[in-house]
Amino acid sequence: MLINTLFCLLFFSFATAAPAPSARDVLLTAGVPTHKISQLDQGEIIAQGIREGTDKELTMSVGIYLPTPMDKVIHYLKSVELFAIDSDVTAFGVIPKNANSNDFKGFTFSAKRIDEVTDLLNAAETDAFNLSVPEISGFSELQNLLVDADKITLVNKVLQKYREILQQRWQAYRNSGLKGVADYTRENGVASPAAELNISAESCKALTQFFPELSHGWNNYPALLPSGIEEHFYWINRVVENRPTAILAHSVLQAGKAGALILGRQFYVGHSYNSSHMCVGILPYRDGTLVFYIESTSTDQVAGIAAGLRHIMGREQLKEQMLKHMEKLGKAFGVVAKDD
Repeated sequence: MLINTLFCLLFFSFATAAPAPSARDVLLTAGVPTHKISQLDQGEIIAQGIREGTDKELTMSVGIYLPTPMDKVIHYLKSVELFAIDSDVTAFGVIPKNANSNDFKGFTFSAKRIDEVTDLLNAAETDAFNLSVPEISGFSELQNLLVDADKITLVNKVLQKYREILQQRWQAYRNSGLKGVADYTRENGVASPAAELNISAESCKALTQFFPELSHGWNNYPALLPSGIEEHFYWINRVVENRPTAILAHSVLQAGKAGALILGRQFYVGHSYNSSHMCVGILPYRDGTLVFYIESTSTDQVAGIAAGLRHIMGREQLKEQMLKHMEKLGKAFGVVAKDD
């Protein structure tokens, strides 16, 4: 769900932290065994599981060595939105500072997905979408007003309502950070993407522990972030489980001469999973650059009965997605890397 879409990211300058870690330090701190570091040196993309914080969480890390100067890698990642590497992303847009619902018009359902429209109207009867109680009530009220509506009117009105929800969720997050993120209602309770994202951030300590001030700003957003960063918000339409999925993502970018750190979070996901957190370290390594990427995704689907088996299957799926992203990144620099 990389760079799941990914991709909504924070670059933190190593120039603001002391001392800067070496690429090998980061790999060892993340628990990457020495034999996998050797595989990395031989041109393989390495993958390593990381301890998860909850029974809903799936966490993996991947790394690739690019025989390319670090500044060129950073420039590339700045010139293409990182989540654009994800082939499942069908559309995305930057959310401006004073956004209204019209700024989310790029998110839409095709004419073939009328089922998504009817499921939103019937959200009170299903967990097909991640919505709060007031949001579900809003769709129930809209349904009563659209009893005799034709198909075109139905689609337009439901999309208008959903885009309003996206704008409201973005605004609440921008004003209050994770404290402003509304829970998703469930038949047997609620899911809290805010709480999950706070826990998921712990998986990135292999990188963020070297930068306490920067980490503090990220974890306490909208507290003042360090100077010199590029901050962005995005809406994303990503195919998940063969369905269009609305995603709201936050990214901040900063790079320094000694390296860069990327942090990002998906604080609203339309369905299938609850949230996603990522960090990407870009470090000088050997005669080129190490790109080391950690992602944690939280989903109700791996909790409960047979949780162990579900986690194994979920981690493998996440691993495959992340490896594909790294392969695509490698090809951008003429590297055809093998998987470990």
